[in-house]
Amino acid sequence: MTTVFTGSIRPLATDIDEQVEAMAIDDGRIVALGTTTELVGRFPDAETVVLDGWVMPGLIEPHGHPAYSSILLSHLVVDIRPVVIPDAAGVLAALTQAVAAADGQAVFANGWDSLLQRGLPDPDIHWLDEFAGSTPIVVIHNSGHSAYFNSAAARAAGIDRSTPDPAGSRFARDANGDLAGVAFEEAAVEQVVAPMLGSAKQHLPELLVAHLRDLSRRGITTVSDLSWNPDLNPLIEGLHAQGALPVRLRWYEMSRPGGTAAPRGEDDPVFRQIGVKTWSDGSPWIGNIATSFPYLDTDATRGLGLEPHHVGTANYTTQQLLAIAEPYAAGGWQLACHAHGDLAIDSTLDVYEQIITRHALTDHRFRLEHCGAMTAAQFERAASLGVTVSLFVDHITYWGEVLVDDLFGAEHGGAWADAGAAFAAGHRATFHNDGWVTPNEPFRNMAVAESRTTRSGFRMPGGTPVTRAQALAAQTTNAAWQLFSEHEVGALAPGLFADFIVVDRDPVTVSAEDLAETVVRETYLAGALVD
Repeated sequence: MTTVFTGSIRPLATDIDEQVEAMAIDDGRIVALGTTTELVGRFPDAETVVLDGWVMPGLIEPHGHPAYSSILLSHLVVDIRPVVIPDAAGVLAALTQAVAAADGQAVFANGWDSLLQRGLPDPDIHWLDEFAGSTPIVVIHNSGHSAYFNSAAARAAGIDRSTPDPAGSRFARDANGDLAGVAFEEAAVEQVVAPMLGSAKQHLPELLVAHLRDLSRRGITTVSDLSWNPDLNPLIEGLHAQGALPVRLRWYEMSRPGGTAAPRGEDDPVFRQIGVKTWSDGSPWIGNIATSFPYLDTDATRGLGLEPHHVGTANYTTQQLLAIAEPYAAGGWQLACHAHGDLAIDSTLDVYEQIITRHALTDHRFRLEHCGAMTAAQFERAASLGVTVSLFVDHITYWGEVLVDDLFGAEHGGAWADAGAAFAAGHRATFHNDGWVTPNEPFRNMAVAESRTTRSGFRMPGGTPVTRAQALAAQTTNAAWQLFSEHEVGALAPGLFADFIVVDRDPVTVSAEDLAETVVRETYLAGALVD
């Protein structure tokens, strides 16, 4: 049965100034746009629904981590992220309370960030042993690229001095080769948190649905998981069969050295694999991104344990990265690679260029993720290869001053996540919040990409602001295209799914400051209101 929705509708896509009165929907898809009189006359038996607010396409999170986020943001983990607890005293108080209440059971916490929560101690194994005693404790860095653990947690995870470093990851060790209590990068962190992930399995169905509903309330109708474990597929398929998924879920399998591509399945419009993810380098907040320039020598970098003139390194050499990525690309999958430092970006582009040339690829849409220190010349090179970019512009909101004053200076830190340069190079760029790392706030992403201003009002001394049209495209039509979903979502047009949101202000005409505060009143998926 056809339903005609009326209101102040912004279809967006190419002409953001376009506004229509009504939208007709049948069987979950848009069949017509026009005036109320036209559509009511064309569909005389249709139900009419009046929408209270401004209507626009549902937002798309092209780089999320909903599976991990549903656990890390749940009751199973102590939330100490800077957006929740801004100071060191609060973090230590929360951890002390958690250990006292644990009665010997393991404590897992997420969100440690000494750059924003100034005054935190060095959480090595000796400090954590003294802090928690025989209670296993694991504290995950806010970036997700490192985790700190005590001796009891190491024993619980089956890790000791003889445990080999996983490919692309490592366990910090002291001068005697003993564990120092720090795991760096995804594979090592995953080993440390394995007991927590195991205990979370029984809760995962309800945790994941609750998290996806939270994304829906924030206006997100499609989310991509960039660290998906295919072992979760039966769970999702069961929830999908029950009609319990409130968003469309796209996913990227985590690559492994020696891994092989899974066969391509059917293109289910709600749940399907898009590609494969790997990591070229790490996080700027812990000193392990591969750059041609050093970190500054500041109190903040000394607090991170970085020596003067420190330069981070890549997780893999170019040849190692090529060996990991090529089998997946040869299997027909899109590649997505985390790369912050300019050297990591060069290495990844070298790998992509070899694969593209060797396999004569055309519409591959290989991705670069985050792109913190990516230069204008690198954006241009990527565009010439058909490589697409997704920028973590919300870094500016929370760490803008840190990037400039503490880590990299005005030249390199000031131009961080230069979305304007990406668009100038011809990219259909996208923005993201990276799961739990920053709050899922797509409207704030758009605003900060326009203003390049932090939450305290500091204006970044470099980089290029984007236009409103570019900002809106980044989390709608561009993100749909990046996920090979432009035939389904990303705009309000005949033939596309009726995934739309109702917001409290006109997203086209309000100021950047007001855009950041946009409130989502209702979210619709395939024309049905998501509760």
